[in-house]
Amino acid sequence: MNELLNKVQADVDAVVSEWIASDFLKTADLFVIGCSTSEVAGEHIGTSGSEEIAGLIFNSFQQLSEAKDIYIVYQCCEHLNRALVMERDIQSQLRLEEVSVVPVRAAGGAMAAYAYKNFTDPVVVEEVSANAGIDIGDTMIGMHLKQVAVPIRFGQKEIGNAHITLARTRPKLIGGARAKYE
Repeated sequence: MNELLNKVQADVDAVVSEWIASDFLKTADLFVIGCSTSEVAGEHIGTSGSEEIAGLIFNSFQQLSEAKDIYIVYQCCEHLNRALVMERDIQSQLRLEEVSVVPVRAAGGAMAAYAYKNFTDPVVVEEVSANAGIDIGDTMIGMHLKQVAVPIRFGQKEIGNAHITLARTRPKLIGGARAKYE
């Protein structure tokens, strides 16, 4: 297990470093994380959630939040309809409607449950329109990204045993042939 945890720490730190070095994130951006700690551990999604793995990932992404001055939200699993855990001040600022649930490992997933326990004043909402995000273990974060999502290719392709997909968003291009774009 220690070997896996060391790999997870190195992998997540590499991903966070690449996000920090990129110019994809701007101050106050909303960043969504979907994570199957089971997949990170090499097991089938939803079968062996790990609080230890969740803690490593949570702490590393808190560093991203601080370095880029962004807001991190964690997606719950399908049993909670992929609702999201965030800090109450973000929910209030974005005027999102709170839902009544407390994520646990068996309904919400280990990652969302860990975030709920470790945020200062956690709240759960049904949906967001995030500026960027990471999907760790094919958890389907796309429903929580703004239009238009653009895939990102970093050097790091996995965290532990889980495949990762990264995305940012850009404004829609409107106006047709005569329009000018930056």
